[in-house]
Amino acid sequence: MTGPAARSEADPVAVKLQAVNVTRGERRVVSDFTAAVPAGSVVGLLGPSGCGKSTLLRSIVGVQANVEGEIMVLGHPAGDPRLRTEIGYRSQDLSLYDDLSVWENIDYFSRLLNVDVERGRSLLDTVELTPFKDQRVDRLSGGQMARLALASAMLNHPRLLVLDEPTVGLDPVLRRDLWDLFTTLAGQGTTLLVSSHVMDEAARCEWLLLMRDGRLLANGSPEQLIEATSSRTVEDAFLTLIETEDVVR
Repeated sequence: MTGPAARSEADPVAVKLQAVNVTRGERRVVSDFTAAVPAGSVVGLLGPSGCGKSTLLRSIVGVQANVEGEIMVLGHPAGDPRLRTEIGYRSQDLSLYDDLSVWENIDYFSRLLNVDVERGRSLLDTVELTPFKDQRVDRLSGGQMARLALASAMLNHPRLLVLDEPTVGLDPVLRRDLWDLFTTLAGQGTTLLVSSHVMDEAARCEWLLLMRDGRLLANGSPEQLIEATSSRTVEDAFLTLIETEDVVR
């Protein structure tokens, strides 16, 4: 399967990974991972829980230790200080202050990032949390916390938004609304790299990186992966690729 760069030599690339390996303890969590993330797209990093998705995302953001290989993000090495104002990151750990209100969290992060306060107000409207702006975070629902964390990650107008399982545990309506927002952001020029273990979310992505056991299993558009494996869905394509790989092994 070809990578994003094969679609067009002129296509801008937001993230390039070349022979990336990550070791945690004595275990190799990411192995020889080579791929590209096209700019201005919604790119899904899909694979089962525990396959190394979070570790790979942390490596791209520049907060993961013991990373070998090359990772270039928006033209700079991963972790370069110049990327701090260019990347928004939402980990599975939502990193919110439970004893502060919704607005106090947004206000605090806005000050850290030197962002105009009106940006925070606008984002609370975007994620539909304005009616809850005075509510303490520890009294929010899980879905509301997820939306607040997303708003915090978007404060600095990031060129690259890295989201680790942003829709896990959310109801179907909220999941749909968030994916609609992701598509809107991509249309405005933001690159989104979104991890998920839910295969039915693959259809909402423009490009997919399928991951298994720390390795890149395949990448391409949903349509390309389905066609290449003569499957009906991306989930079927994923299973076919796993079976083929197991036979080769």
